[in-house]
Amino acid sequence: MTSTPSVVGSKSTPRTSSLGRPTLMQMASVEYERFDSLLADLDGENWTRSTECAGWDVRTMASHVLGMAEMAASIPQGIKQLRAAGKRGGVFIDALTGVQVDQRAGMTPQQVADRFRVVAPRAARARRRTPGLIRNRRLPTPQQVGDGEEIWTLGYLVDTILTRDVWMHRVDIARAIAAPPHLTADHDGVLVANVVTEWAARHSDPCYVRLTGPAGGTWTFGVGGPEIDLDAVEFCRVLSGREPASGLLVQQVPF
Repeated sequence: MTSTPSVVGSKSTPRTSSLGRPTLMQMASVEYERFDSLLADLDGENWTRSTECAGWDVRTMASHVLGMAEMAASIPQGIKQLRAAGKRGGVFIDALTGVQVDQRAGMTPQQVADRFRVVAPRAARARRRTPGLIRNRRLPTPQQVGDGEEIWTLGYLVDTILTRDVWMHRVDIARAIAAPPHLTADHDGVLVANVVTEWAARHSDPCYVRLTGPAGGTWTFGVGGPEIDLDAVEFCRVLSGREPASGLLVQQVPF
């Protein structure tokens, strides 16, 4: 398909979600379900495998995803985590994930999996019920994306980023245990397409993109420009900063 990128995420135009909210909330529910299924299928040895996120094994990564789901599911829990992260100091997202991991360090893998199964539907429901008045508010601090900073609405975080975070960590865990992630065009393909169009809007240059695999597709932005041919998951991993990037791929997209 052909698209014309636009620039958003500045102080005058905070970044918002570009997909319809019913689609985004359906994606959130499906992604939580798939992550739950992934945890349920892990055996004891898999929980201790190292992921490509430095210092995190599978259990640690799952603890972070659980912590983020609990933050989304409960306002008191969210406030508690945010306060702890503020006291921790440093880069805020690193402080927040550190708090989430540390607070769940004493949980066994089975406890993490069991707790996620309970919390995930609550998180999906709470996100779905977040009113527009709240979602339209700007986050109080700029968010780091690659080498730059952006202003986001709370809705962009709640509706888009919280799903991408679970999706990318589901891929991380699948890679850690050497198992192919569960991918379908009607879910993962929609998520990847949204990433592609947002990435193109961020760099605003013409290009042709062909992504392979169940979540892939083709996109044309403008006239001319380079041709990018990658596996869909690999494309997202590059844009997340997990793999080396060159050319237009140096423009990151948040996950």
